[in-house]
Amino acid sequence: MNRVELEIVNLSNSVSQAQNYAVVLKERHGHRRLPIVIGSCEAHSIAIAIERMLPSRPLTHDLFKSTLETFHIELREVVINNLLDGIFYARLVCVHQGEVFEIDSRTSDALALAVRFECPIYTYEFILDAAGIVFPEMEEEEDDEPAMQSPQRSSTSAAPSGRINLNALENYSDEDLERYLKEMIDREDYETAARLRDELRRRKTS
Repeated sequence: MNRVELEIVNLSNSVSQAQNYAVVLKERHGHRRLPIVIGSCEAHSIAIAIERMLPSRPLTHDLFKSTLETFHIELREVVINNLLDGIFYARLVCVHQGEVFEIDSRTSDALALAVRFECPIYTYEFILDAAGIVFPEMEEEEDDEPAMQSPQRSSTSAAPSGRINLNALENYSDEDLERYLKEMIDREDYETAARLRDELRRRKTS
């Protein structure tokens, strides 16, 4: 399977799950984003490592890093290796005395350790195909024609105005969802964008 290298580009509050956060990863040599919902403790740990802050007492991930280093174990890379029922799975690829071994890990913990060890983060194409969001760095205009109003909608269509109701996506037309999707990407709200993308994909396959 083809691997893709990722890097953490954003960490923000989760829109759909209170008390949780969304960490956004970007492919290093491309334009796709991979949003992953994580807990507040793990988000706090990742943020501290990114900002290179030194807590008065070591956090759990700091303790684990110190333990690995004490026994001369190197964290070579983190691999987000599976996606099942909306849950991401990861593995820590470690090296000890020339022997490579892998350890199962929650993705949030793996990312917190990757930041501390400054090791690469990888995933597979099938995961990006399923959960990634395409976000061109410099989006070209699709054509040179001026923007036009959308064609007539049925009376049941909910025109974009204000905040979208994620619990009633069936009430929105395809055109509305496409418009909201672009707006969420522009705002870098990748979690909401992923929800809209999934709804549009569901409609195309049903």
